[in-house]
Amino acid sequence: MIDYLIKFIVGGSVVVLATYFSKTKNIFLSGIITTLPIITLLNMMLQIKYLNTQEFHLAQKSGILGAIGLVLFVASCYVLTTWVKPTYAILFAILILLLYFWMYKQLA
Repeated sequence: MIDYLIKFIVGGSVVVLATYFSKTKNIFLSGIITTLPIITLLNMMLQIKYLNTQEFHLAQKSGILGAIGLVLFVASCYVLTTWVKPTYAILFAILILLLYFWMYKQLA
């Protein structure tokens, strides 16, 4: 039970920090927290605990796919905000991300 509480606190802290940095207009840290690897590290610890070596390897392969998707998503948001409002840019970027994942599944 304490394990879940710790995970809840860590995840909530990331959200609180993201909100704080956005509200205070700390542009640099607000952008960096988008790619903060703390959740990734926590997830890897869980994978080590519950997966065998082959499953862990496959999970990391999927992590690479997700990392490329994250870069594509953030870059799409950045480029699209040149032409449209941020809300629409995010929606279009989500569509691009979903298309990327769909294409990956078709080719794999």
